Amino acid sequence: MAPATPSPAAQPVLPRGLTILLGLAAAVIVVAGLRSMAGIVAPVSLALVITITVQPMRSWFSRHLPRWASTLLCVVTVNAILLGLAVALTVAAARFATLLVGYEDKFNARISDLTDHLHQAGVSSDHITTLTNGLDLSKLTDVVTSVLSGAAGVLSGLLFIVALIFFMTLDGSTMPHYLAEAASVRPRIVGALAQFARATRRYLLVSTVFGFAVAVLDTVALEVMGVPAPLLWGLVAFLTNYIPNIGFLIGLVPPATLALLDAGVGEMVAVIVVYCVLNLVIQSGIQPRVVGGAVGLSTTLTFVSLVLWSWILGPLGAILAVPMSLLVRAVLVDSDPDNAWLRPLVANRSDSAEDPERAKRPRRARRRRHSGHAGHGNRAPD
Repeated sequence: MAPATPSPAAQPVLPRGLTILLGLAAAVIVVAGLRSMAGIVAPVSLALVITITVQPMRSWFSRHLPRWASTLLCVVTVNAILLGLAVALTVAAARFATLLVGYEDKFNARISDLTDHLHQAGVSSDHITTLTNGLDLSKLTDVVTSVLSGAAGVLSGLLFIVALIFFMTLDGSTMPHYLAEAASVRPRIVGALAQFARATRRYLLVSTVFGFAVAVLDTVALEVMGVPAPLLWGLVAFLTNYIPNIGFLIGLVPPATLALLDAGVGEMVAVIVVYCVLNLVIQSGIQPRVVGGAVGLSTTLTFVSLVLWSWILGPLGAILAVPMSLLVRAVLVDSDPDNAWLRPLVANRSDSAEDPERAKRPRRARRRRHSGHAGHGNRAPD
């Protein structure tokens, strides 16, 4: 008998290589479109993440208050936090610029000492002149001023985000009902989106807890070392903790600069050492493991997400890197059974470790089958 030939339906429509190339081309087009619309996509994504985060709070309010009151409380609370963070960043930049102006004489003295050391080391005068021309306190002040001017644009953009949060919070009251209806038709997609929402909340909770711990330790260390405005730089360290992997470097610049100008190189080195130790122990050692366990993203993928989403969406992309990657994973991996093999690669651990309930199901099934066989064997004959 001749071997049966596979049915035409089983044959792939396109060669696998061509399918991969078409997928990559589509990804490039999508990324280019997102980058061209970053001014709209980034605020909408931020509003979505904030709305998802406060949804449990809204549900709690709804059980004790009328719907309109719970919605109003959520909107007021979220917008107060958002405006407070924006004002805190603006005040930090303004305070940093003010302090730099008062250290101009000390800055020039540090440059003179550096020039003398370079002369003693045998560096030519031309190279020293080129180096010292690039070290200008006014340039650093101009950078801070540009940050202040950019803060006005952020504050004006907050009006758009506030409006988005208001409307999304209104829709949040009926969204669970509509998702329950959609789950009867597309259960896997709805389940993937629900998992995205839970992972986003866990990520923000973990980042907030570790950010608060780092901010307290940084503030105490800066106060002990006598760095000006330690409480303000602790607040900056807390805010920059929401930027994975490199956030501490951004928060390190102001206190390290002020330590150099106020007390010299030794004080600056001490500040850098303290920040690096805290980063290695908490932000680079403990926090990535907890974040990876909470959201199911490997450390490498988290860093790549930071670079990619910062390039696509700008500064907000650095903050939204992990939530946006979780959304992409929910749409492309978790919602498609054919892509389930990608889950361990994305999370850098086994699928059972990522979902403990899934690991228990085969054991429970074996237990039920065993009990069924045992009951059948012990049953009295008819």
